[in-house]
Amino acid sequence: MQLAEKQVVVVGGSQGIGYETARLAAQAGAKVTIMGRSPEKLQAARDRLGEVQTAVVDITDAAAVHQAFAAMQHVDHVYIAAGSFVGGKILDGAVDHFRAALESRLWGSVHVIQSAASKIPAGGSVTLTGGLSTDRPVAGAWVTAVATAAAEQMSRALAVELSPIRINAVAPGWTDTPMWDAIFGEAKQGAFQEVAAKIPTGRLATAEEVASAVIFLMCNSAITGEVIHTDGGHRYV
Repeated sequence: MQLAEKQVVVVGGSQGIGYETARLAAQAGAKVTIMGRSPEKLQAARDRLGEVQTAVVDITDAAAVHQAFAAMQHVDHVYIAAGSFVGGKILDGAVDHFRAALESRLWGSVHVIQSAASKIPAGGSVTLTGGLSTDRPVAGAWVTAVATAAAEQMSRALAVELSPIRINAVAPGWTDTPMWDAIFGEAKQGAFQEVAAKIPTGRLATAEEVASAVIFLMCNSAITGEVIHTDGGHRYV
């Protein structure tokens, strides 16, 4: 009941973990707004979710983010799910290619926080998205590791700076979301099975399971500056 009638904004809420967070928040009685770049995906998500608000926003566009939050009187909780996998070895790629990882997960989060902070009451929260790559980097994905690490460190640093607003992060491991469809295509399930065989839980987390951790962070007013790992213990093996 902690989310009943609360204003919850999910940035990147049209699919994957963001969508599931919006769904769980709405089920808990929150008034939900989902933001994303694609009008079509937002509309499809709204059709499935029911009574939620939508806003077409590119998180890397500071003016657009500010405009979207300026229209809101107050916001109780924000979850920033936006952020993508960017691969490539550092000696092989162009800086502009690598920059995309930080533009969304780091600077995009900065745009959101700068725009939303004045709307969030004491005890309200912002939850960022880190990831397994912070603790278990792999060759060919260095910039994604840097980006997830930045998001997690922001949760610690800003918990102090923005108090009494609470800042936390979730750090998903491999999670079955649409992001991987574009990366692996038809080979996705085979890749998932190979990964699942290596981790302690023996399976990948679902988007709903990661979203439930986000909801927990919204509801528990004693938690700030923390990173919750939903990787099935993958970082230990």
